[in-house]
Amino acid sequence: MVNMIIDGKHVSAEENITIMEAAERNGIPIPKLCYLKGINEIAACRVCVVELEGKEKLITSCNNVVKDGMVIYTNSPKVRNHRRNTVQLLLSQHDNRCVVCPRNGNCQLQQVACDLNILDIPFRQEPEYQPWDKDFPLIRNSAKCIKCMRCVQVCDKIQGLGIWDVEGTGSRTTVNVAGHKTIREADCALCGQCITHCPVGALSERDDTEKVWDAIENKDKIVVAQVAPAVRAAWGEELGLTDEDAPVGKIFDALKRMGVNYVFDTVFSADLTIMEESTEFIKRFTSGELKERPMFTSCCPGWVRFVKTQFPYMVNYLSTAKSPQQMFGAVMKTYFAEKLGVSPDQIFTLSIMPCVAKKGEREMDLFYGEYAGHDVDAVLTTRELVKMIRSAHIRPDTLVEIPGDSPMHAGTGAGVIFGATGGVMEAALRTAYFTLKGENPPADAFKAVRSGGFQENAGVQEAEFAIGDIKLRTAAVSGLGNTRRLLQQIERGEVHYDFVEVMACPGGCVGGGGQPIHDGEELAFTRGRKLYALDAKAKLRYSHENPDIREIYSDFFGKPMSHKAHMLLHTEHWKNN
Repeated sequence: MVNMIIDGKHVSAEENITIMEAAERNGIPIPKLCYLKGINEIAACRVCVVELEGKEKLITSCNNVVKDGMVIYTNSPKVRNHRRNTVQLLLSQHDNRCVVCPRNGNCQLQQVACDLNILDIPFRQEPEYQPWDKDFPLIRNSAKCIKCMRCVQVCDKIQGLGIWDVEGTGSRTTVNVAGHKTIREADCALCGQCITHCPVGALSERDDTEKVWDAIENKDKIVVAQVAPAVRAAWGEELGLTDEDAPVGKIFDALKRMGVNYVFDTVFSADLTIMEESTEFIKRFTSGELKERPMFTSCCPGWVRFVKTQFPYMVNYLSTAKSPQQMFGAVMKTYFAEKLGVSPDQIFTLSIMPCVAKKGEREMDLFYGEYAGHDVDAVLTTRELVKMIRSAHIRPDTLVEIPGDSPMHAGTGAGVIFGATGGVMEAALRTAYFTLKGENPPADAFKAVRSGGFQENAGVQEAEFAIGDIKLRTAAVSGLGNTRRLLQQIERGEVHYDFVEVMACPGGCVGGGGQPIHDGEELAFTRGRKLYALDAKAKLRYSHENPDIREIYSDFFGKPMSHKAHMLLHTEHWKNN
């Protein structure tokens, strides 16, 4: 421990931590814009400067460590003047139309400028405007960029894709897509981690809320919505709701009040995915197809985009099962349309997802019988859902919990944990065990696959299980940087698995690029624990025991991997780039 004085307060701090950390732990917050612990500690913004007694120049607190006897001033006149000048310079190159910014009210630059009482900008306004493809699911507004480098570092260090880079020199220095490519030419996985780690509104998802309002107002359309498992773990964060006050039934209520005709829980199609994927795995495993390489899950579109560009020769080892989102869309436009006695063209399928990549995935086509089109018509992120609730002037405290509609009403705990890393694997193994042995395993028999970690070398969980005479070697991995390292180990023969679950976002869907943004906080694993708690309390914890799943197979699909199931619930990945 070292002893020092910060703003007149005698404090003790551990050796080798930064001045910023020492101050924060003692209740003295220091403003920052570019800093992300362990990811971006380059002191680019210089907003975190402090005054060190005996030193003429101010020093950055984010990357200078504490030393015994330091006397620090975090808010002296010299510090305040420097910060104001720095932020005013940043604002002179920033599009300051905050009221039309997607991060209005949740922007670090806005907050810092407000705290510093900046009421004017004495410098010439010169925001930078670069062209951008506004139809792409990820939107970049260069005029909002403050060159903090967070997007560059998160994409490089955590996701290992290098989509963003710095170009230009001096005052012309800027951030853009690396290699002078367009965003469509780049190998972007659409994980959205750059969005959730941007401190301002330079990066956002494509806004599709008006498309949904138009569909709701169209008298010829029947709007049918599904809500993903991970959304329930986070949507209340932006509305001031506690976990207990934010069940998925209140999302259903909000959607119905907006004018959505039917609401369903994607947990149902997560169970449907398990029926198809576990059956496919058993078939491929017992046939010897997986002796060299494992079967990989295919429910994460960010991971599917990644493997197609980075490891294309492994695409054949992806499960052919569509994601729960796409399966539900296909079921809505066939099975449910038949139940309603309407044409598939009248059904407008809406997905509420924690993910930006789902906006890209919805471009997949559905070809079945005489019908050709998209499984899903529109995807909204959790953030867009909250935006629509506010736009509809719905007071969160007036929402009541209502059930989803029938006949695709029931869901299981196995479907709920799809939103957390390791959840798909665990759910699939529960049903695979039943298929092979004719009895259920203990519900938590496969909890060893539960994993987590945002740091560089975390996020991979290996496990081995015996089901009768069969031994299964599994791995669950989240984060694309971790995924690359794991695939390289598989390539080199250093590890061998039979079944691998991959989630593009650290922590799984709960940490998705469409979730609420809390600057500097990683909440994926806190949210994941909420889903596991829901699973533990669920009446049904095995996908094959879902009565509505049994009904849809009895009435429509026949059995998992049947011809009809293959036509509607599976895909050929190379045909859906």
